[in-house]
Amino acid sequence: MNPRTVLRGARWPGDIAIAGDTIIQTGTIEPRPGDAVVNVDGDIVTAGLANTHHHLYQWMTRGRAVGCDLFGWLVELYPVWGKLSVEDVAAAALVGLGELATTGCTSAADHHYLVPHGDDAVFDAIVEAAAAVGIRLHLGRGSMDLGQSKGGLPPDHVVEDLDAIMASTERIIARHHDGSMVHVVVAPCSPFSVSSELMEASAALARRHGLRLHTHLCETIDEQDHCLKRFGLRPVEQLDRWGWVGDDVWLAHGIWINDAEIARLGAAGVGVAHCPSSNARLAAGTCRVTDLEAAGVPVGLGVDGVASNEVGGLFPELRQSLYAARLRAMAADAFMPADALRLGTTGGARCLGVAGNLGRIEPGMTADLAVWPGDDIADVVDPLAGLVLGPDRRVRHLYVGGRPVIQDSQLLGCDLAQAHTDLAHRARRLWD
Repeated sequence: MNPRTVLRGARWPGDIAIAGDTIIQTGTIEPRPGDAVVNVDGDIVTAGLANTHHHLYQWMTRGRAVGCDLFGWLVELYPVWGKLSVEDVAAAALVGLGELATTGCTSAADHHYLVPHGDDAVFDAIVEAAAAVGIRLHLGRGSMDLGQSKGGLPPDHVVEDLDAIMASTERIIARHHDGSMVHVVVAPCSPFSVSSELMEASAALARRHGLRLHTHLCETIDEQDHCLKRFGLRPVEQLDRWGWVGDDVWLAHGIWINDAEIARLGAAGVGVAHCPSSNARLAAGTCRVTDLEAAGVPVGLGVDGVASNEVGGLFPELRQSLYAARLRAMAADAFMPADALRLGTTGGARCLGVAGNLGRIEPGMTADLAVWPGDDIADVVDPLAGLVLGPDRRVRHLYVGGRPVIQDSQLLGCDLAQAHTDLAHRARRLWD
């Protein structure tokens, strides 16, 4: 028999046995000679969390523009982001991915749409950071080609040429996409920073390679007004015209969507990355999560950039999603702890297109697992209520494909404290 790793004694959901990269048994597991036993008495084990929307580079500018809405925030930060180097992006990615890992994330989608000086080595740097930390990366080759001179929001010096974007995307796919630890995603930025030609070419390129598509949509009323003025259509209508309404697409934010548009997205299987803390920080609005899910829309959780969610961890979004849903519905039973965990696990896996392997603790699923300390919530009758509603926490152990990434609360692949020190040194030069 193959040796097993057995997580033994968890309060919820019980014992879990792993062989290689796969969960092979759950429940009460009898000992077997040769088992490698990890004692998790009283702890809570969940599937690894999936972060469906992030901007890792933004850790370089957290704590800025703290009283701005989205467009004002972008106008203030675009010039600063234009000063970033590949080394800056690498430092931010290492910290960002490390922090995500410590808060239970085993799969992270990074939407990187800023390529200073046209140097697309930034994408290589992000992949290298993910390899160092040890979690799965959904690398969004983001892009902007519509600068201010052509009616877009970003300054011209931070946008790229369409042909250069396409060539770079092809290179990154060929170099990095393995469909396991790195999934390349084709990800033009947003309706107010891209041309129709870029959206259509991106869809064609992604589908030619069998890859997923991602973009920001329906985040603010300003974006809606931009689309109505520029196209004569609402954002979802324009998305449909671009050929982007399909089950290989997920959208960031998805706040300002009406009933007919929710039905259209649900019928097509388009996903939504819900970023409740960032939405509140920028006063963008509240995503209609319960309505989206009822219509069949896959909904996952996202941290968004750390310049609009300075915590940078995924775990707090579980509780924040519950609070936001209840406030929107004005109903205390509209969204429960198990619903929040579903968004963070199976919902996220559906958005990322990996629900066949990840997001559930079941035999046959890949062993991406988060072990949460349960000591301080042992008095809470419902372990999931204690986990989601209790104090913020970091994982005790984290497994990606059965391999330990965090052990006894220590990130194994890199020195996170030193990474923070290095990043702070780089960020301070941008304060002037």
